[in-house]
Amino acid sequence: MKKIALIPARYAATRFPAKLMQPIGDKPVIRFTYDQVVSMGLFDEVIVVTDSDIIFQEIRAHGGHAVMSKKEHESGSDRIAEAVAGMDVDVIINVQGDEPFIQREPLEKLLRLFDDETVQVGSLMRTISAAEAEDPNMVKVVTDLSGNALYFSRSPIPYPRSGDFQAGYNLHVGVYGYRKQALMAFTGWAPSPAEQTEKLEQLRYLEHGVKIRMASTTHTTIAIDTPGDLERARVWFAANRNA
Repeated sequence: MKKIALIPARYAATRFPAKLMQPIGDKPVIRFTYDQVVSMGLFDEVIVVTDSDIIFQEIRAHGGHAVMSKKEHESGSDRIAEAVAGMDVDVIINVQGDEPFIQREPLEKLLRLFDDETVQVGSLMRTISAAEAEDPNMVKVVTDLSGNALYFSRSPIPYPRSGDFQAGYNLHVGVYGYRKQALMAFTGWAPSPAEQTEKLEQLRYLEHGVKIRMASTTHTTIAIDTPGDLERARVWFAANRNA
């Protein structure tokens, strides 16, 4: 089974333009993320997929593998689907380019899901508090007893109808794995009703009857979405670089 990691990398991010080229230590965020994933040794290839010549040249200049997108894309899934269309590959892991401290454990768990040949799409989740579940920017997921996602929402789900709340809340950690055929099918479907309502592209799979198998992780990271996140990442790195 050929396994690759693709890192979609837009230069003009809406909330924090050029964030992927901001330095942490002696390298920009995108190269930090790329080097981190390569060092895990989990993948046959690690590739940055970008719309930016600046990011492309940064990765290539340091011996990395990068490809340019040929089209404008609404989502990272569409961007990586274009990149893998002509590749001979079985499983693709979509790693966010703005998570420089991503660890081996969650990605290894995600890859293991595909040992089950029935799994077409996989992702990650971790337990959060009731207070955190109230935040619409923290996407929640409810699963069935086999670990397949039943629904993703920005609302707190499941709703605690009585005081005896057994389920707890699970945060969807936005790292995905796909078999190639599932990813290519996704890009051929129009955005679905629940997807458009919640602004969550993963609902397109569920609305088309494709199950998403979830793996639990305790890993937390610092995603670079704002200048404040970047500063926290720099402080964390300075304190832990020799650990």
